[in-house]
Amino acid sequence: MTIAAIVLGLAVLALATVCGRPLGHYIADVLEGGATSRSRLRFGVERLVYRVAGIDPERETGWKQYAIGVLLFSVVGTLFVYGVQRLQAWLPLNPQQFGAVTADSSFNTAVSFVTNTNWQGYVGESTMSYLTQMLALAVQNFVSAATGIAVAVALIRGFARHGAATIGNFWVDLTRITLYVLLPIAAVIALVLISQGVIQNFDAYKEVVAIAPQVQSSHSQTLAMGPVASQEAIKELGTNGGGFFNANSAHPYENPNTLTNFIELFAILLIPIALTFTFGRMVGDARQGWAVLAGMAILFVSMWVVAIHFEQQGNPIFAQVGADAARSDAQPGGNMEGKEARFGIGASALFAAVTTATSTGAVNSMHDSMTPLGGLVPMFLMQLGEVAFGGVGSGLYGMLIYALLGVFIAGLMIGRTPEYLGKKIEAFDMKMTSIAILATPFVVLLGTAVAVSVTAGKVGVANPGAHGFSEILYAFSSAGNNNGSAFAGLSANTPFYNTALGIAMWLGRFWVLIPVLAIAGSLAAKKRAPATAGTMPTHGPLFVVLLIGSVLLIGALTYVPALALGPIVEHLMMRS
Repeated sequence: MTIAAIVLGLAVLALATVCGRPLGHYIADVLEGGATSRSRLRFGVERLVYRVAGIDPERETGWKQYAIGVLLFSVVGTLFVYGVQRLQAWLPLNPQQFGAVTADSSFNTAVSFVTNTNWQGYVGESTMSYLTQMLALAVQNFVSAATGIAVAVALIRGFARHGAATIGNFWVDLTRITLYVLLPIAAVIALVLISQGVIQNFDAYKEVVAIAPQVQSSHSQTLAMGPVASQEAIKELGTNGGGFFNANSAHPYENPNTLTNFIELFAILLIPIALTFTFGRMVGDARQGWAVLAGMAILFVSMWVVAIHFEQQGNPIFAQVGADAARSDAQPGGNMEGKEARFGIGASALFAAVTTATSTGAVNSMHDSMTPLGGLVPMFLMQLGEVAFGGVGSGLYGMLIYALLGVFIAGLMIGRTPEYLGKKIEAFDMKMTSIAILATPFVVLLGTAVAVSVTAGKVGVANPGAHGFSEILYAFSSAGNNNGSAFAGLSANTPFYNTALGIAMWLGRFWVLIPVLAIAGSLAAKKRAPATAGTMPTHGPLFVVLLIGSVLLIGALTYVPALALGPIVEHLMMRS
């Protein structure tokens, strides 16, 4: 690792943590009503939304009604996004006259953006109109992120409340998160990005001629335009990841320089880190939030270091033919394939780790071009459940699920009924925990097995052998874990992959989300047990180690056999 790469990563983590603490407390205040009731204007806007939607903000619900609200909202959102794509040829704000998106691609994209996955099987600048990008996709960037935060807060209420039959009101949580958290922060980030050259317009695409005198004037290039900055901001802030352009954050119109790259990394990490402070604030013990954050940070830094190490080692086959990156004191040699020269190896490997650790899926380099073990890192970060630091909301509730598993294992070891934050972890809680942990691996591994077994799954693979298997495994890992990044060598815009990955995204989101809400309801109804001499502290180093061990244990036991068939075999072949 170079000094510059270390400084960049630590600076992003430090800034996100420093800013995340007050933001986390603000989010807790917002969701408890304190921050909104102090502002007459904001409270007036909120009440108007409730009046138009017919919502009673004073009425809280149990976990089943909360889950029905989440599912109903997601189904309606899916139908809306699907409809806009199918009708886009007849809708306004379509200067390029793009036609209707195909049925299978529309289904895949609708599920993708509603589930906060933002997997894109299409080329954005040649498929989607401005109206589709804004009305369908960007709106879902906000509300799918708000849904994840709402579920995380519902689980926090389950720990914080005692003998309660309710865990909140989904519609109120959704409204407050969108209005008071996501919209204002995204607006500020968008303005900063515009100041650095990220475009924001409604112009028709531009035809330009190269200025080099040796290029004939008949050789022109089409430059895509559009409202990019507004979508870029919420794409990163909401850990969505769907790019306006096919090249995503490697495109100079989305990510023009090193400053915007830093801002985007910061935006990705900000809310997932802030929610750990929200957790500590709402349960009344800040140390609990710090313990969860420490577990996340240790996992992330470990994997980030591995990614940079193997990318800067480079590909020995390239070195043999003199195609390795130039070696000097300022720029060590390494794997520059698929990377932007303006970012380099360190910033690209950091971005790959951040985007897959946080359920974002945005990319500033092509993951398919990483070294085998460098590419294993983003794949494994997804397979661990994206809990370091995870998506907005999903990272926190995923890590809390592992915390329940950790204290359950500890309880078995010492012969005590497991407890977490004073709540006894009983049979129903562990059943729901098991479903939440095992559902995604089931979807990922079953989907991969089907894809490598049928002709429709194999025809999209451009690289046969171990790397081709890695491409398919990465695709289902990305879809099942609601990430959205890809090993781009797989041609996934086919009826088979659009349908299969769409199903994987839907199941990966809601087979986890509903058990989490069931746990929230179960915990909220319990009384808090007093701490005794035998109670295991859940805010110290021992708990952090137990938490990390639980995450790695599940990931290793579940995915290592599949990884051995893909990136590990490919690494051994490359080194041989």
